[in-house]
Amino acid sequence: MRRTDRYPVSGANSLWQVYKTVSFWKVFKNVLIILIGRFIPFMPLKNWLYRTFLGMDIGSYTSLAFMVMVDIMFPEKIKIGQNSIIGYNTTILAHEYLVEEYRLGNVEIGNEVMIGANSTILPGVKIGDRAVVAAGTVVHKDVPEGCFVGGNPMRIIYTKEEMDQRRKV
Repeated sequence: MRRTDRYPVSGANSLWQVYKTVSFWKVFKNVLIILIGRFIPFMPLKNWLYRTFLGMDIGSYTSLAFMVMVDIMFPEKIKIGQNSIIGYNTTILAHEYLVEEYRLGNVEIGNEVMIGANSTILPGVKIGDRAVVAAGTVVHKDVPEGCFVGGNPMRIIYTKEEMDQRRKV
């Protein structure tokens, strides 16, 4: 199960009540910074923008590819380790707005992680060091260290031990 905090709402669905849960001005600022960041090809500048203005924890030498979309409402709940690659058009979410509740959860991406293009990382998951996420994967649960995962629903394709064996060949 993902690690999320649940907040029930009454009346209209939780997204209809979004500005009761997060400031409009915070979201507005975040959208501007993320839109700029999605197009910036210079990794040090992009990481500086995200650290400084969004409160994200991004390790050194980490690369967020062109068009990566980080959570616009709670980007400060995203932590990415050192020397990781987040592939083209990947989405990293730290919130879920549902009909009767909304959920918030930290996203932790380890060191030297490779996330393929067009993946979606859901709130409350942890991706272990040196894990590989195949392109187009929906990460809906934790990914153990060193594993290769893929698909929708996500499944383990190779364990850490199998990956280590493949690297030796």
